Amino acid sequence: MSNKDLETLREKLDDINLDLLHLINQRAGVVQEIGRVKEKQGVNRYDPVREREMLDLIEANNEGPLEPASLKHIFKEIFKVGLDLQEEDQKKALLVSRKRKAEDTVIDIKGELIGNGIPSFVFGPCSVESYEQVAAVAAAVKAKGLKLLRGGAYKPRTSPYDFQGLGLEGLKILKQVADEYDLAVISEIVNPNDIEMACEYIDVIQIGARNMQNFELLKAAGAVNKPVLLKRGLAATIDEFIHAAEYIMSRGNGNIILCERGIRTYERATRNTLDISAVPILKQETHLPVMVDVTHSTGRRDLLLPAAKAALAIGADGVMAEVHPDPSVALSDSAQQMDFNQFDTFYNEINKLNWVSL
Repeated sequence: MSNKDLETLREKLDDINLDLLHLINQRAGVVQEIGRVKEKQGVNRYDPVREREMLDLIEANNEGPLEPASLKHIFKEIFKVGLDLQEEDQKKALLVSRKRKAEDTVIDIKGELIGNGIPSFVFGPCSVESYEQVAAVAAAVKAKGLKLLRGGAYKPRTSPYDFQGLGLEGLKILKQVADEYDLAVISEIVNPNDIEMACEYIDVIQIGARNMQNFELLKAAGAVNKPVLLKRGLAATIDEFIHAAEYIMSRGNGNIILCERGIRTYERATRNTLDISAVPILKQETHLPVMVDVTHSTGRRDLLLPAAKAALAIGADGVMAEVHPDPSVALSDSAQQMDFNQFDTFYNEINKLNWVSL
């Protein structure tokens, strides 16, 4: 074979490559259209039966020289790229997506701006136990010039015999204390039917880790005009976390704060494993503010300060931690709550950080 013959074949191969390029891109466009139709119909993107039908059709019309196994490998890779395209399109379409809205969402809670570049802080007891207990913590929070107070009125616990919270009475205590100290309160709601009632007493609805995929609760929170603090589930992926927020926003409520609170791993040195890398990922993938709960992620008072510093250094919009007048007698999670002296030390050390450089 002469060099001229070789060049002719190479030119032919280049033409075929360009034809393949055109057809592959044309196929990708059709796959994207199919993905949009499936999205509207609520159908799963991946259909193994349909994939098998396409592979069988390709194999039945194969005239060689490629072996069926090689052909199957090539087309399965093409199919995978198509699925990736559909997934990318879906992410772009999400209301919470940074690709949908480039600027940061800033949430105003009674004058406290979450997500404006200045860290916010949420402190308070794990559980509302009495008016006196909550008022004491509120006074300590107010003395530091802070605005946000947390406290659990409904407490989903691992054991049914543990303290479950004061319920409505707890919400009333939070409301009374908030009014007296001019604070905004955050409290967890666990029942969709309680959302509307809770809006009369609290400023931010918290959806806890165990309820991150309680879809009826997410929908109910999305249907009211009240900020929502959504915590990541114990074993939830970041994608699942983002889609849980999408449930809320799809119902019309865009005032959502994402809260990383640690995930369950094999490690037992801490209560959970703080996924600190989730903060910049969530900031890149969504336009929502991101906070870190250092109490539940570590479960250790001695780790609260370094965890908070790490959270702020990596870009978190705020930190949440638990404070109790006397943790030794707390009705829940006594080992992880700060007393007032520890609270003073914690906040003083945090205040030494240079927010501008962070």
